[in-house]
Amino acid sequence: MKNFNFSASLLCSLSGTAVVLPLLSSCSAQKKAEAKPYNIVYIMTDDHTAQMMSCYDQRYIETPNLDRIAADGVRFTNSFVANSLSGPSRACMITGKHSHANGFTDNTTCVFDGSQQTMPKLLQQAGYQTAIVGKWHLESLPTGFDYWEILPGQGDYYNPRFITMQNDTVAEKGYLTNLITDKSIDWMENQRDKDKPFCLFIHHKAIHRNWLPELKYLSLYEDKTFPMPDNFYDDYEDRPAAAAQEMSIWKDMDIMYDTKMYRKDLKSPLKVAYEAYVGRLTPEERAQYDAFYAPIIEEFYKKNPQGRDLAEWKYQRYMRDYAKVVKSLDDNVGRVLDYLQEKGLLDNTLVVYTSDQGFYMGEHGWFDKRFMYEESMRTPLVMRLPKDFQTRGDIPQLVQNIDYAPTFLDLAGAPIPDDIQGVSLLPLLRGEKPADWRKSLYYHFYEYPAEHMVKRHYGVRTERYKLIHFYNDIDEWELYDLQEDPTEMHNLYGQPGYEQVTEDLRAELKKLQAQYQDPIEEKLQAEKEQKK
Repeated sequence: MKNFNFSASLLCSLSGTAVVLPLLSSCSAQKKAEAKPYNIVYIMTDDHTAQMMSCYDQRYIETPNLDRIAADGVRFTNSFVANSLSGPSRACMITGKHSHANGFTDNTTCVFDGSQQTMPKLLQQAGYQTAIVGKWHLESLPTGFDYWEILPGQGDYYNPRFITMQNDTVAEKGYLTNLITDKSIDWMENQRDKDKPFCLFIHHKAIHRNWLPELKYLSLYEDKTFPMPDNFYDDYEDRPAAAAQEMSIWKDMDIMYDTKMYRKDLKSPLKVAYEAYVGRLTPEERAQYDAFYAPIIEEFYKKNPQGRDLAEWKYQRYMRDYAKVVKSLDDNVGRVLDYLQEKGLLDNTLVVYTSDQGFYMGEHGWFDKRFMYEESMRTPLVMRLPKDFQTRGDIPQLVQNIDYAPTFLDLAGAPIPDDIQGVSLLPLLRGEKPADWRKSLYYHFYEYPAEHMVKRHYGVRTERYKLIHFYNDIDEWELYDLQEDPTEMHNLYGQPGYEQVTEDLRAELKKLQAQYQDPIEEKLQAEKEQKK
């Protein structure tokens, strides 16, 4: 927020002719000197999909505080990730580079190289204080932050542990989403140098599996029946990669871990993991938790649903628990906004809300993410702009999470290194409509074989079309017309009439791979040559 010296202003207004010019000059210089750099508050959740934000989709739940950000700022309607997986997405965000360029391609084999160039380090060089609280999930400890307090691995919803800068692991009492917000506000209020601009990363575990609600919201949405997607019973015709996944609500969602239908005398693949999560509750908290679930568990095993009845029952439990976790998240976003407003920081702060990727809420019969299909590649992105930005409403241009790093650097007045692959969104935030804005996006998913068994794939998305190549132990191509088939049910690859579209998309894909220096095509060709 630009400070304004009232006395100096009055002098400039009331001074006589003889001193007007020097005083005006002095006033102008003073205003310039008092202009403060913008602060940045970046709030990122895990697995929060646009369908479950009412500023994007009003079918399911209301998110009034998230909607506040969009209402007072901008909503990106074509926001996407470069790799729909937690760790890789975070690495893309913090480096401004695709996965192959930053070295963190998947969660199972990679450790983030903290010595490399990152956006927080560059902000530090520009005079910013940087801090991160919450989920890190990059295996190595954070670098480039003046303050950090992170979760071990995925973290725990109930009475969680935090890793501190002293490399101690400390247990805290409370619900994780509340605690992350508490610590973030405390850093802004009591620990930062208030003479410096800051960039604060608030990284929530919510709304990650297994969707454990805050205890006060256990009964929320229990009377609500969520509408099922039309393609919930997708048969994956002409899409062998989609058929091979293991992320079906019906078949793969664990009855105890995911839907909380716990019984000591029964088994499930993830029973032990579930016991560990809820075992973090105090005896009093566990009594409250069990009192809520006990009648639901009893009724479930009494009715013993099978087939589609079981699939639809699982879907409703999943949607209710997911929505409950969103409720706590929305509450806490409101707490951050209120704090910034109360402290006079809001007018000079860029507030960003996004998620590390989208998520399936029953589309194609799934939960989880990973695929290049719309629900997981697309991610919500809303920003509340500083006061002197006049732009409001929807921004339709294609943007990607590699763009966040150059945007924050640009806002801070810091140089953007040439090797950053994303582009600054600042022109869009200023209301400009660049004629040369990108017309396509590149995507590459690597984590296979692994949990959920989604095949490796890469592809290109334009405003209308999407071309995907699944590779490794499969060699399949998929083509979608997103205008005519927004739910991606009909693979058009190889169909008559799409020869030119396919050729154009292949050329665009090759161009993007060259632009971003992804060597995958050369690797696949080399593998083919070896097999001959």
